[in-house]
Amino acid sequence: MIINSLEKVIQLKIVYYGPAMSGKTTSIKSLFNHFGKGEEIQSIESTVNRTLFFDYGTITFQNKNWKLKMNIYTTTGQDFYLITRPTVVRATDGIIFVADSYKEALKRNINSWKELKRYFNRKTLNEIPKVIALNKQDLREKFAVPHFLKEINYESYDNIALIRTIALNGEGVLETFEKILTLILSKSYQKTTLLNNN
Repeated sequence: MIINSLEKVIQLKIVYYGPAMSGKTTSIKSLFNHFGKGEEIQSIESTVNRTLFFDYGTITFQNKNWKLKMNIYTTTGQDFYLITRPTVVRATDGIIFVADSYKEALKRNINSWKELKRYFNRKTLNEIPKVIALNKQDLREKFAVPHFLKEINYESYDNIALIRTIALNGEGVLETFEKILTLILSKSYQKTTLLNNN
């Protein structure tokens, strides 16, 4: 989080992370379309519309005194561009982990979560606000959610939430965004309160 007191601007960085084909790009496009900003997403794609490096866009809210600017990224899911992921997640304020709910994608989801863990130490990842978006909930053959949560040790994390989504039609996408924003701002408020009381 970057706070510019002179210009009254608070900047946040939110990153969509997850395995290839889980729906990260579809999710961010759905979110931006909701705000009428679908044409403002910057993407570097391959010839088959796969993300090469990242998708990026900003969403800004303004009240009477302050402006909240959210810089939103997706990481590439393609392993060929694995080296780019740590750069994109660096200094993030919140992570939306987009899981592919397809039954056959369970292992890919678990491996992607383990990879994410390697980019942070245990304490840091625990503190970073996280929302797991169980995407593609319209599929008939879905993996067992309790098994997935057990495999990633979900109950051991703080600042985490779980939401079911269907990015193709936007279901749950805005709710996921609102939840990560709530977790980020709540964490910031708690930290500020703690500092002021010491």
